[in-house]
Amino acid sequence: MRTDIFARLDREPEPPKIEIPRMSRTRLALFGGTSAFYLAIVVAVLASTWLVALDWKVMLFRPYQQWPQLHAFLDYFVVLGQRGPTAVMVAAWLGWRSWRQHTLRPLLVLGAALLLLNSTVGAVKLGLGRLGPHYATQIGSAELFAGGDIFPSGHTANAVVTWGILAYLATTPRARRHLSALSAVVSLGVGLTTVYLGTHWLSDVLLGWAAGLLIMLGLPWCEPLIGRTEARIFAVREQWRARSRRGVPSLPVAAGGPGAGPATAPGMFAQPGPVPAEEPVREPEPVAAGGGRLAPSAPSSAPSSAGRTSTHIERPRPHAARSERTPVTPSGSRRPPHSRTMAGG
Repeated sequence: MRTDIFARLDREPEPPKIEIPRMSRTRLALFGGTSAFYLAIVVAVLASTWLVALDWKVMLFRPYQQWPQLHAFLDYFVVLGQRGPTAVMVAAWLGWRSWRQHTLRPLLVLGAALLLLNSTVGAVKLGLGRLGPHYATQIGSAELFAGGDIFPSGHTANAVVTWGILAYLATTPRARRHLSALSAVVSLGVGLTTVYLGTHWLSDVLLGWAAGLLIMLGLPWCEPLIGRTEARIFAVREQWRARSRRGVPSLPVAAGGPGAGPATAPGMFAQPGPVPAEEPVREPEPVAAGGGRLAPSAPSSAPSSAGRTSTHIERPRPHAARSERTPVTPSGSRRPPHSRTMAGG
């Protein structure tokens, strides 16, 4: 039976050496081209150009009525673009990777990407205020500044960022290529699904793709801040551990060594005072042969060297051997008289 499969679930001894993406010339060129495309879409919608007319043609075509058999499946597929479910799934996977590789970078990269997504896409949504196809009021209008929040498409941009993070954090070139293709297919499918369902204009989806791609291309600029944040978190963790180790109280050891009695806590030393007199230790009352008790003898006192009387403490007699003891019952001794030990004999 192979056991190396389960061994792969163990934590790695040290974080792998992952090559952090940098802003190369190719990436800068893609970032510039995507930014120009983003601005072109915004200008085309603001000016109500042919792109807005295309939006209305697709909306009036009503794809969900043309292919109704796809509606049930696409209702579930579009969830891959919702921020809540996708963020939970990807965060769970990246959290396991962070624990295994002893690094917080995967979770911090995801947090930085989602923060950029919410701030940039949300600001444009609220600033332009475009209404969706189901709430349009005038045919041919761009429906801007009407209190809406669909331009750009949040589902599309979220699909690009959330699933693109997996390709961004891949540790091998082969995994990066495969995950990039997978994230592209998912983001394209989610964007077109929103057009099919009639919840977004086509221009919303185009701008959502561009917005998500800009965030993914610009993430290397956030890497220095992510590294400093990770180092600061680890430093705070070490400080907490050091404080917890110093805060554990140690048990005091008595001066007499391990065998001595418990030491007195600091600040709780006993104050000197009169020593209580010891009570006299009385000798056990003798038992008569018939089971009765003899009258106790009066305590004896002897004059001390100082002329005062002191109580004489009689020490108890040593215990006799078991064979010399006389079994006593309520009715008397069980030994016959001739077997008892005679005094002075």
